[in-house]
Amino acid sequence: MRPVRAGLAVATALAGATAVLGPVPATAAAGTAPRCAELVGSEIPASAISLPTSGGRVDSASLVTQTVSGASIEYCRIDAVVLPIDRAAPDIRLQVGMPVGWNRNTMMFGGGGYNGTVPNIAQNVPFGPPGQPAPLARGYATFASDSGHQAGPAGSLDGSFGMNDEALRNFAAGDALKKTSDAATYLIRRGYGSGPSRSYFAGGSTGGREALIVVQRWPDAFDGVISAYPAWNNTAEVLHLGYLAQVMSRPGAFPGPDKQTLLYNSVMAACDGRDGLEDKVISNLGGCDFDPRVLRCPKGVDAGPTCLSDPQIASVNAAAKPFRWPYRIASGEREYPGFPLLSGADMRTPVLGFGTSAPANPMPVTSGYGAQYWDQWVKYFLTRDPGYNSLDIDPRRPGKWLPRISYLSTIQDRNNSDLRPFARSGGKLLLLHGAADELVSHRSTNDYYRRVLDTVGPRQTQEFMRYYLVPGANHANVGAPAFAANWDSLSALERWVEEGRPPVEPVVTDALRGRTRPLCEYPRWPKYRSGDPDSAQSFVCSR
Repeated sequence: MRPVRAGLAVATALAGATAVLGPVPATAAAGTAPRCAELVGSEIPASAISLPTSGGRVDSASLVTQTVSGASIEYCRIDAVVLPIDRAAPDIRLQVGMPVGWNRNTMMFGGGGYNGTVPNIAQNVPFGPPGQPAPLARGYATFASDSGHQAGPAGSLDGSFGMNDEALRNFAAGDALKKTSDAATYLIRRGYGSGPSRSYFAGGSTGGREALIVVQRWPDAFDGVISAYPAWNNTAEVLHLGYLAQVMSRPGAFPGPDKQTLLYNSVMAACDGRDGLEDKVISNLGGCDFDPRVLRCPKGVDAGPTCLSDPQIASVNAAAKPFRWPYRIASGEREYPGFPLLSGADMRTPVLGFGTSAPANPMPVTSGYGAQYWDQWVKYFLTRDPGYNSLDIDPRRPGKWLPRISYLSTIQDRNNSDLRPFARSGGKLLLLHGAADELVSHRSTNDYYRRVLDTVGPRQTQEFMRYYLVPGANHANVGAPAFAANWDSLSALERWVEEGRPPVEPVVTDALRGRTRPLCEYPRWPKYRSGDPDSAQSFVCSR
């Protein structure tokens, strides 16, 4: 068992809290109900949290019964807040679920987008199969927070909190993760009378970035971590999204949904069979060298849905090719690798996250997630001027905004690929990404993994980390992806953490079609050999 997550701070806080909640039992017996009612109205002392706060409080705590993964689960649901140092900063709102029949483990969930809402503590892990119980149904005490601000009508695309420095650090640097973990662990110890045996973290997209933040900044805080489609180099990606928004805002440059369908179908026709099987899943990504210029309209002038104009080809290339900027930012990043041409869900869904209308000022809600994300970042993180036209900033030549971009990169891009402290603490990391992700490029995760290999070494990396690239899977199984990936990664992680048994030849299931594929460690990919095309046994992991 690794050290108690909140360490000495929690122990000290508990010693001073017995007057509030009474004596703490020595252990929590299996099946014991948490002391839920006694937590109502209680305080979370600042000494229980290892980063600066003004403490916290429990706003509500009650035993509830809820159907989770098809089972009726009774648990104590706690709503609490962690209070900021800056009185102008918003609170961190968190929720904790403490089940009757606790398995002595905890699971923290990451968020998405700019966060701003508390994730569902009864959810499953990213790509988790519906046929397997979610963590709360397995007996985990689960918790999550809004990362230190409350979203407005724009939901996860609301970046207005970035006007406040403390709120910005809570989200971008991940400070809210540790504050939430410490506060939740304190409440769990109070509720059960004992701390956890094992602590886990799972998240996708922004939550995947948060998973890598906790691994890097607090290497002994979690025993097992699942990071899916992580937006880990956030500043670099934002700069690429800004450049793409600028290019697509030019007259006639935006490829509408019909053009996106043309592009999707053309890439599929050119590349689908290069993995040995035509199945609407492109597994051999290295063998797909599609050039959008083959779709050029006569003389490069738009001639309808059967071709691409020169400005539209320029937009596609801006998305697909690496974006480099001619200056250095503090994080050390100099480029973002671009997106594969085959991204998104299926031919009925816009690809590459383009949306259905061109970026403009004001930014349309139909312009695509990336353009809206850039717009919020410019308004509230970069310029801190809500009226600023985000299309007026060229990420290649930001002028007076370069120092601010560099500063933000020190907060948003803590790109430490030296995971040896996490490995030494006994932690295990599962890294997952869909090869058809339209919002976060899998190429970027490939790059992160290569950095870890270069820093830690291949053999040492293999002892604590696995990276799986899933062909055909898009961002969070949104819509109707070519391959709706499901894998019971949590059970695999439990066996690795608790029994020392790493994943061996895992299999991923397409939840929409029932077919299976081998889950190949990057850089390998599933190549069709012979037999039933819907069975993983008919494939071999190839390079």
